[in-house]
Amino acid sequence: MSDGQYLRPERLEDAVAALRDGAWTLLAGGTDHYPARVTAQRPEDILDITGLAGLRGIAEAGDHFRIGALTSWSDIAEGDLPPCFDGLRRAAREVGGMQIQNRATLAGNLCNASPAADGVPPLLTLDASVELASAHGVRSLPLGEFILGNRRTARRPDELMTAILVPKPAHAARAAFLKLGARKYLVISITMVAGLLEVKDGRVAAARIAVGACSAVAQRLPALEAALVGQTAGPGLAGLAAEEHLAGLAPIDDIRADTGYRQDAALVLVKRCLAELGSTV
Repeated sequence: MSDGQYLRPERLEDAVAALRDGAWTLLAGGTDHYPARVTAQRPEDILDITGLAGLRGIAEAGDHFRIGALTSWSDIAEGDLPPCFDGLRRAAREVGGMQIQNRATLAGNLCNASPAADGVPPLLTLDASVELASAHGVRSLPLGEFILGNRRTARRPDELMTAILVPKPAHAARAAFLKLGARKYLVISITMVAGLLEVKDGRVAAARIAVGACSAVAQRLPALEAALVGQTAGPGLAGLAAEEHLAGLAPIDDIRADTGYRQDAALVLVKRCLAELGSTV
């Protein structure tokens, strides 16, 4: 453990005041923080935000849903949420084991900014934004602008994430999430794909497809999304996906898979995702 200070405020104003006055390491679920510090570490000051009870929970707020930053993956998996959240719900069931799902938070998953973070692709397909609070006020950023790279975000040192904001879809929506790993659970992704279709009168009115673990930041596939709009919503949507739609990805070689395998697997998962979305009644 660190030899630095430890602070666990119970009011948001106390938390942001502390961030204004000093450099703190934010701690939410701790499921990423502690495993990364099993060896000797430099002293750090810990600001534990788990006492901020108001930052947990899911609520409708007019034209959007508000997911508190301390909402756990179990909260998502078991929550009474509409079908547009089905992809995120499925991802929630594959984030580590049950103990991790009970403890780990959405904010922690996003702020940790791993290229293989399971929550990022489905949240990208939900057009999610993040809400950041500081002593100077509150601002929001689209998730695609918040995560800048491997372990890098746009959060300033004096800010903490307070919520994830998800706009309500304009039309009936269906969503999916597929993850490839060396085994079914307790595994870091080789690649993963999330998809969401808004359907009106049997045709695709809007499409959002995102691929994770194949670049430093999970990527939407805008060319494929454009090709899907106006198409009949059926299993045949899978045939529209092609290698050129994945041109923006940059998969790496590592212990889990090589570049070529990741690229091929991503296309297969995209096709499977579209076939599933097209078959959803």
